Amino acid sequence: MLFALDASRGFGESVSRLLGVALSPHEEREFEDGEHKTRPLASVRDRDVFVVQSLYGDLHQSVNDKLCRLLFFIGALKDASAERVVAVVPYLAYARKDRRSQPRDPVTTRYVATLFEAVGADCVVTMDVHNLSAYQNAFRCRTENLEAYGIFAAHFASLLKDAAIAVVSPDAGGIKRADQFRRRLAEVLGRPVAAAFAEKYRAGGEVSGEALVGDVDGKVAIIVDDLISAGNTVARAARACLSHGATRVYAAASHGVFAGEANEVLGASPVEQIVVTDTILPVRVSDTRLKSKLVQVSAAQAFADAIRKIHGDTPIAPGGPT
Repeated sequence: MLFALDASRGFGESVSRLLGVALSPHEEREFEDGEHKTRPLASVRDRDVFVVQSLYGDLHQSVNDKLCRLLFFIGALKDASAERVVAVVPYLAYARKDRRSQPRDPVTTRYVATLFEAVGADCVVTMDVHNLSAYQNAFRCRTENLEAYGIFAAHFASLLKDAAIAVVSPDAGGIKRADQFRRRLAEVLGRPVAAAFAEKYRAGGEVSGEALVGDVDGKVAIIVDDLISAGNTVARAARACLSHGATRVYAAASHGVFAGEANEVLGASPVEQIVVTDTILPVRVSDTRLKSKLVQVSAAQAFADAIRKIHGDTPIAPGGPT
């Protein structure tokens, strides 16, 4: 059985079509005091149940609202005797707070994991979490992390065709992710693709660093990251690429958060195209310049494939079905 909570209905419908499985009915009821109730409207007894809910704040519900609704719904499913409940979470909230960076800092990723386990989730499926090791170690239930590099490789192979390309990580920490994409893109194109990475320093919320390691001279640079929030990291890396001779700059990220000053920063940046998946809807994008650069590709097929494999008890390779 497949459910999609109201805030992720569109993504759930895409997954439903690809699976050939209709979304099961449910109720989400609001109360006058701000509380809510969510329940299945069909029997889930002894069933394999998948629930789609992407955990990002939008114009109607905060990230905490969405998290609570998902947790309470999972609890209701387990109380209604579902055999197995799998939380399909295209974007996982609080995944960036996975370690103590200051004294007495919370490790929120672990706390969120504990909440999922407390309500009885048997498995959590997400895409391109910020730190894969931290994600896997935080949860005691089964976890699956899907990766979008195959989706992006198909997009850029079609877009750039014969152009000389360099894949750029915006910081040293993202080199492995960028290299996975680079190797897949080279495989699709049937020719070598160069690699580079930019230096990055963060202090007091400010991002700095303009040095670049690798050769982007005369090449189209594609900056690859797991998410784009305020956009400063991408804008800084784009400037570094152009200053080192790149002919054009594109960016790709699994999750387009676009928070804070993202509209201004990315709208004014030299990045020609910003490609993100539909794990997050671009509800905060208002700048016309940024809108003209933004391209959204679907991750629904990757999640449909993962659901099919989990339901059939077939192993999912690292990186997911993509």
